Amino acid sequence: VMRAIRNWLNDSGFVEITTPIITPAAVEGTSTLFELDYFGEPSYLTQPGQLYNEANIAAFGKVYCFGPTFRAEKSKTRRHLTEFWMVEPEMAFATLDDALELGEALVVAIVARILETRRQELEMLERNIAALERVRAPFPRITYDEAVELLKLKGQQFEWGGDFGGTDETVLAEQFDRPVAVHRFPSAIKAFYMKSDPDRPELSLSVDFLAPEGYGEIIGGGERLDDLNELLARIKKHNLPKESFEWYLDLRRYGTVPHSGFGMGIERVLTWICGL
Repeated sequence: VMRAIRNWLNDSGFVEITTPIITPAAVEGTSTLFELDYFGEPSYLTQPGQLYNEANIAAFGKVYCFGPTFRAEKSKTRRHLTEFWMVEPEMAFATLDDALELGEALVVAIVARILETRRQELEMLERNIAALERVRAPFPRITYDEAVELLKLKGQQFEWGGDFGGTDETVLAEQFDRPVAVHRFPSAIKAFYMKSDPDRPELSLSVDFLAPEGYGEIIGGGERLDDLNELLARIKKHNLPKESFEWYLDLRRYGTVPHSGFGMGIERVLTWICGL
């Protein structure tokens, strides 16, 4: 799987960058950070490498990092790990639609490559190969609003504005025979760096890809906020330490471009493809 991802991204013009594992800043929220004493200063194990890749795109255009990420979530479910690997593509001059297209193409390419080269291993695992053969473009795409209505139609007690739990993701994914892309989540439940929808500011230009067969989210991403003043307001709203993000704010102060990207969880993708 990892080789298939690397080969496809390299062939698509992406440059692989190694981003830091020890960082000064939170990305996905301060409640899930592993904190370290870095010579008397607080630092953290990385949540993703995305912020650094937002700098790297200014030089290389299309980049990705591939490495370990950490979440200090004391949960015991088959969908969550405290340490896992992510691949994170980031693209300059790109929108939410570009992230959607890239995510779809990458998932299709991975599954096709595994079916081509590892069919025997899938059969040893007694994987339902027919289910994987249905993973072809285009993927269904629904808005968060449509997803909420679908959940209610299926009898789920779900209120608009909430994030999807494991059962919610399973119910949504069961309606489709291939991964489904849910886009435009409420800004309040997404990370501080996510750009707002200009037509509906309460929504973010975000997307989650949900794998079929109950495996949940395999990709999360979207378009990044590129306005300095809005970014400052978000950092304040999320109670994040501004001084830790000065270098990130400089990316907006001294010139930026529309950009987007996503993170793909490797262990979860592998679990889904293998039917484990």
